[in-house]
Amino acid sequence: MSTFAYTPPAWFLYAHLLATLVAIAGCGTTREVHRKEAFESSTPFSMKIKAPSKVVCWSVKKAFLSQGYMLDRTAADTPTLTGVKDFQVDNDTNVNVRLQTSCADNNDGSTTVFATASREVSEMQRERQHTSAGVAWATVTVPSGSAKVLRTVSRETINDSDFYQRFYALVRQFAQEEVKSQR
Repeated sequence: MSTFAYTPPAWFLYAHLLATLVAIAGCGTTREVHRKEAFESSTPFSMKIKAPSKVVCWSVKKAFLSQGYMLDRTAADTPTLTGVKDFQVDNDTNVNVRLQTSCADNNDGSTTVFATASREVSEMQRERQHTSAGVAWATVTVPSGSAKVLRTVSRETINDSDFYQRFYALVRQFAQEEVKSQR
C-alpha cells in the first residue's frame, strides 16, 4: 500500500506566508501606535507667556475670535477653551480644525498656554440606499438609489510647530497690549 503526500508548490506557501505577515503587520500598526509616543519635553504644545493668567486666558479667547474660530466651552468654570474652524477645500471636501487650549498660572507673573489641535477631513461619498418591505420572515430588500453623504476620512493631531507658534505669537501680542492698557 503506497501513500501519496501532497506538497503544495513553493509559490503557494510563499503567498500564504506573505498574506499572513501583511495581516499581522496591519493589526499591529493601529493598536501599537502608543508605543511610539516619546513624551519629550520640547514640543510645540505649550508656551510660557509673561503676563498674569487672567490676561493670557482672555488673550487666548481674543485670538480665537479674531481668526474666525467658533468657541466651544463646556462649563463656565473650566480652564479649557476650544476653538473650531471649518475650511471648504473644494465642493466635496471639508476640513475641520479644532484647537483646544488651557491656561496654567505659573505663580511667577507668567502663564503657560497648552494647546493641541486636530484636523478632521471629511469627504462627500456616495452611499447606496435600500428599501425593505414585508412581514417578519418574508421581507424583501431592493436597491432604491444612492445619496451623497459627508464622511470622515481622516483625523489626526496637528504637529506643525509653525501653526502653534503663530497662535502663541498672536496670544502674546494681545496679552502685551492688555498689560499696557492696564498701566
